[in-house]
Amino acid sequence: MSTDRNPGVPLDLSWFDRIAVNTPATEARAAQLTTRRSLKKNYQAAWLVNAIHCMDLTTLAGDDTEDRVARLCAKARAPLADHILAGLGLEGVTTGAVCVYPTMVAAAVRALEGTSIPVASVATGFPAGLMPLDLRLAEIRYAVDQGAQEIDIVITRAHVLRADWQALYDEIAAMREACGAAHMKAILATGDLKTLRNVYKASMVAMQAGADFIKTSTGKEGVNATLPVSLTMVRALRDYGARTGYRIGFKPAGGMKTAKDALAWQILMKEEMGTDWLRPDLFRLGASSMLADIERQLEHHVTGRYASSSRHAIA
Repeated sequence: MSTDRNPGVPLDLSWFDRIAVNTPATEARAAQLTTRRSLKKNYQAAWLVNAIHCMDLTTLAGDDTEDRVARLCAKARAPLADHILAGLGLEGVTTGAVCVYPTMVAAAVRALEGTSIPVASVATGFPAGLMPLDLRLAEIRYAVDQGAQEIDIVITRAHVLRADWQALYDEIAAMREACGAAHMKAILATGDLKTLRNVYKASMVAMQAGADFIKTSTGKEGVNATLPVSLTMVRALRDYGARTGYRIGFKPAGGMKTAKDALAWQILMKEEMGTDWLRPDLFRLGASSMLADIERQLEHHVTGRYASSSRHAIA
């Protein structure tokens, strides 16, 4: 399968117009994922460290400041306390990226200078996306000009609900063009899409339009990342890869707060896609509070004791 960037393909409804998703079977398969594979001791610790490597450490709050972003970036550069790193025999552990609003991109770029950690920015009227298209495209260009290397765009959910696939395709293709060299993650806001069939179809249209990643949620919907939705999206990207030879990344986001969640979504990728999709170039976890629990679990692995959460810097 090609490691080149997905160029997209012309919209082709025949790839998905007759797709059927068996919801009970999808839910049953998702439920089995976390019971069929048991991760203990050193293996569990290794998977938790890998989750950190694949994490988009995120702040998307209305009261974000440059100082808060700088603190987040410091945590991204050193997500684990020194004694935990020493106990694990590791060094140089960082998160996969830092994700912020467009106006905070420049501050994040400054704070991450000298590292290889990319800055991701949400754009296109995040989280609702209900802005004129020209303004959403301008927001992408602004974020890229500020130094963002990855752009997390949001789609117009109404296009999916009306089955207006041409409008959805044209919108995402225009956003991909505006991203230029920056990689584009297409947020589908799956909690708003009503059915798993809609989730599959929206995933396929986003990839046909050139998305580098497909992402579950903004984190602001009533329902965010779930394993059944994620399984449906992963099956769509697997089908797209089989047809085109291009590898698409996957990013679940929203509602994931524990180390157990980090393991569950990695197991999904391992079982469905293989080990290649356990690397940050093809898999990201959109999270922030999850990191504190991962650090706590790794401290227990190293010391045999659970530390108070106040001992670990809040991401």
